[in-house]
Amino acid sequence: MAVTDTQPGIERKRKVDAFVFDCVCHIFNFDPKNALGGPGLMFDEHLFAFHQLLTAEGETILSREEFMKEWSVDEIYEMVIAGSDTDMIAAQPLPLTDLFHDGLSDWKKCAEMASKHPDRAVFWGSVNPLEGKKALDLMEIQVKEFGAKAFKFYNVRYDYGQPFPWRMDDPRVAFPVFEKAQELGVNLIGVHKGVPLGPQPIEHTRTFDMDGAAAAFPDINFVIFHVGLPWLDEVLWQIVRFPNLYASIAATVNFISRQPRVFAEMLGKMLWWCGEDKILYGGEAPIWHPQWALEAFWNFELPQDIVTERGYPQLTDQAKRKILGGNLARLHGIDVEAKSKELGLS
Repeated sequence: MAVTDTQPGIERKRKVDAFVFDCVCHIFNFDPKNALGGPGLMFDEHLFAFHQLLTAEGETILSREEFMKEWSVDEIYEMVIAGSDTDMIAAQPLPLTDLFHDGLSDWKKCAEMASKHPDRAVFWGSVNPLEGKKALDLMEIQVKEFGAKAFKFYNVRYDYGQPFPWRMDDPRVAFPVFEKAQELGVNLIGVHKGVPLGPQPIEHTRTFDMDGAAAAFPDINFVIFHVGLPWLDEVLWQIVRFPNLYASIAATVNFISRQPRVFAEMLGKMLWWCGEDKILYGGEAPIWHPQWALEAFWNFELPQDIVTERGYPQLTDQAKRKILGGNLARLHGIDVEAKSKELGLS
């Protein structure tokens, strides 16, 4: 898998010898006019701070004007597919319509990404379960009319200016959307956990509610995004007990260059507890350009002293290939070898 031809007449030598399927790609609208007041602006500022803090040394750090804008479908595709070793993306909306006019990542733009690039992009739908039947109706539209293959949820709302959380184990709020997903033939659901943004109370981003969701819906595969940081330990205790729970290292992987030993401890613990089949890579473009993290991850090894002292398994090439794309492809029913041939990667 030496060369990727993502643009007519242009060949770019790959640095990552693996099929890469990015599990989270948002088409953000950071234009300040999109925010519905202070909480939304604070949310944007926290993501800009992450961009500045966790971008690898020597890589481009965008100015405020370059970052705080309405990103287009084409710009995100150019950055992730044409501009990195990423082969496929999950285009994910955000339903934060209490903070932003368009929810911050408009679901229609994410559907447009999948429509324009059906060989490269998969559309994940998203709704606000607190809206009841309206949410269920929108799920049906997203699947039947726009081809959504999975759903991504967000537990914290700010209705009426105050935090208004809901839980993944709530029979009245969450279970109807899970049942609707199954009715529509969808068995993959992700949820933002940890990484509190804006003024959201940190306790509402914890993962205690995942036990009930996983137990009540064993036929749905649930992805805990960001490994629930800072609550890595409780997430791993959950993943090891429920075969239908997975962890995404979206945002987590960006520690790899700025704090490599911190990342090594986190990843080593994940490999020991839940194994290489339960971890999914996520690039989080455009918060970070994906290429530098992909290269760093492909070349990464756990420090030997950590492996020896903690008893962690080493990060093998096989594990890297599963994490970078194989695991998400399996959850989507995609054959990596066949897809690689289709895309001209092998």
